[in-house]
Amino acid sequence: MEKLSVIKIGGNIIDDETQLSSFLKEFAAIEGKKILIHGGGKLATRVAEAMGISQEMVNGRRITDAETLKVVTMVYAGFINKNIVAKLQSAGCNAVGLSGADGNIIKARKRTATTIDYGFAGDIDEVNSGFIGQLLSKDAALVFSPITHNGNGQLLNTNADTIAQEIAKAMSTFYEITLVYCFEKKGVLLDPEDDDSIIPVIDKLYFEKLKEDLVISAGMIPKLDNAFEALSAGVKHIFIGHAAELPQLILHQSGTSIVHE
Repeated sequence: MEKLSVIKIGGNIIDDETQLSSFLKEFAAIEGKKILIHGGGKLATRVAEAMGISQEMVNGRRITDAETLKVVTMVYAGFINKNIVAKLQSAGCNAVGLSGADGNIIKARKRTATTIDYGFAGDIDEVNSGFIGQLLSKDAALVFSPITHNGNGQLLNTNADTIAQEIAKAMSTFYEITLVYCFEKKGVLLDPEDDDSIIPVIDKLYFEKLKEDLVISAGMIPKLDNAFEALSAGVKHIFIGHAAELPQLILHQSGTSIVHE
């Protein structure tokens, strides 16, 4: 089975021009078919504040009201996405920038299964794996912003980790998937203050123990939940690690490996 690398890059790296440029050069050098999903970083907050649009965060997630949706669409699907694509082109990587609305690739619904109203936040219903496959067959690297749609003309702001997980799951029927979550740490850490306290392997039982012992932070738990769901759906390899170590992560030589047991 042909291999496909699905890589998610976190907002803190996007906010750092030097780290982002270095990461994108490494991404461009990855052999074979590849997909990049990017988060939003802090730029949307700065732009919203400059426009006088107040921002509200709950448990680390943005409340996306109608005005904020305009801002995140402009920033995520516009500037950040096209800036990444341009940098990849300069590195010799023929990239295509997309949102979930393009080609009807990712359909979502407004999040309702919560006591908190997150506004125009989307939970994914469907990924158009056939169209993604067509684009990959043209030897293009695909770059997804965290914007989806509901099929009825409504854009939605969707968690980038979840988009990475759902794309990886959808494409696992056709490819051997390596799913990599890149951020500013070397992996899942036993001690958040010690960057070298990397946990090399986490299975489901160990994950439950880490949660019970309050070792991992609230922000890491949904990322690992996504990872285990992707494993159960057929994704072969999942790694969490530092963006600066992308080549080693792709070769399964770095970061934290998420495994069944």
